[in-house]
Amino acid sequence: MGAFIRKLKDQLQHPLPGQEVQARMSPLSQKDERFSKGTAPGVRKGSVLILLYPDRNRWYVPLMERPVYNGHHSGQISLPGGKQEPEDPDRIFTALREAHEELGIDWSKVRVLGTLTELYVPPSNFRVLPVVGWTSQKPDFIADPHEVASIIKVPLEQLRDNRNIKQTKRLLSSGLAFQTPCYYVEEHEVWGATAMILSEFLEIVNRVEVEEG
Repeated sequence: MGAFIRKLKDQLQHPLPGQEVQARMSPLSQKDERFSKGTAPGVRKGSVLILLYPDRNRWYVPLMERPVYNGHHSGQISLPGGKQEPEDPDRIFTALREAHEELGIDWSKVRVLGTLTELYVPPSNFRVLPVVGWTSQKPDFIADPHEVASIIKVPLEQLRDNRNIKQTKRLLSSGLAFQTPCYYVEEHEVWGATAMILSEFLEIVNRVEVEEG
């Protein structure tokens, strides 16, 4: 396990796969306007945490199901994360703080490996920085009931299995239906920005696996 983490950290220092790989899981593919609008005035900054942790000799990544509410991301599956607050020294700290607040993860035990390509999320007008970290032990998860309906513990190998990439139909607030790729894991559909972020992360993980082989 130590060799995997070391090689993953090394890969994160190399040029990232970027928008081309993110676009694989976009509802609009390469035509996605988010790739040209991320620097618009008034864009808010935030971050999310992709946390690797071991359990019974397997790597896992925690996702969270958001409660149903009157908002853009109601009921969606997401990574822990949120808005950068004025007192946050940087967005890596934001990701760790939000993971602690939402899932109870002890940030003092998280070792940051690097960051991925920023992604603009149009519905909420956020430019999100994905942060990759790991911990040597399974966290003691405590979900914030106001922000988390359930915690989804996904085996990394399940995310890496391309047979779990599906197509799903979604509705816009206007009532317009559209098709989008998603990861179908643990009986949940992971789509949109979260799927796009995971697409780049998994591309890097697969490069590490190739090197190890």
